[in-house]
Amino acid sequence: MEFPFFKKKPKMMGQEDVVDSNSILDSGESEEKTENLVKTELSIPSAWKLSVEDKYYFQFLNNELSPLREGQLSLSGLDIKQDQGSFVVTAFIRNALKKPISLGATSIGLLDKDENILAEKVFNLEKVEKIPAKSSRPWRFIFTKDELRTDELPEEGWKIAFDMRRQNTLDLDESWERSLTPDSKAQLVKLVETLEVPKRGEIKFVPLQAQVQKNGDLHVSLLIRNGNNKSITLKQLPLIVEDAQGDVLAEGGFNLGNFQIKGNTSKPWTFIFSKSLLKKDKFELKGWKAYPPQPKKA
Repeated sequence: MEFPFFKKKPKMMGQEDVVDSNSILDSGESEEKTENLVKTELSIPSAWKLSVEDKYYFQFLNNELSPLREGQLSLSGLDIKQDQGSFVVTAFIRNALKKPISLGATSIGLLDKDENILAEKVFNLEKVEKIPAKSSRPWRFIFTKDELRTDELPEEGWKIAFDMRRQNTLDLDESWERSLTPDSKAQLVKLVETLEVPKRGEIKFVPLQAQVQKNGDLHVSLLIRNGNNKSITLKQLPLIVEDAQGDVLAEGGFNLGNFQIKGNTSKPWTFIFSKSLLKKDKFELKGWKAYPPQPKKA
């Protein structure tokens, strides 16, 4: 029996971007790279309904891939197609870890053969579902024309890659969305864009504003920055506030319910310390800071 799709040998049109898992995954989920070679098995997303021809196409190309080192991840570009004004980049997400992985908001770049950036975008890769251990999962990355930095994309030699710079964007709670003026919102967006991106897995607390109210309470607004790919949920948060002299001005614990900060985003929030919690009557707030207490060493 002759299958028409066997007549032309499939070919990988893009290059492969290989990274160590600890540069992409949160701490505790990554694995150290070893010298053991891993041949990744094809794993089709459960929502995809593929024809026999498409299954053969992905299986053939997956078999052509070089082994990875244990503990590595990679993106292997298959092809680029134009669809209704957008560009669809199909690639394998390869997992050479000994366990399944999940990816959240992930910054992805599209590069030419000289490593020039053609497009970059943060994709929500939760939809990819869990990628089994030692497997390759095909996925389609869609870039609109407005997201491209070029008028044309190369047919071959390009690379889809993990953007190691990881953009961090503003995430506003609904109450802040309603109360902030457009100017205030624009200032916050600009601040987030200019701040240094948190390290992988890091949670940072950036001072925004501290004000003493007429009743003597201290209102402290912080920008909580999530350096993880995944969302985090803060249920309870102990905080210490230091004044300009470095003295502890106030400390207290806050019940936040299920306060969620999306992966690779920064979220502002205001914490109220009642007058009774203040440890000084007179203090200077210029240069203040706030942070969670460090856990005591055993």
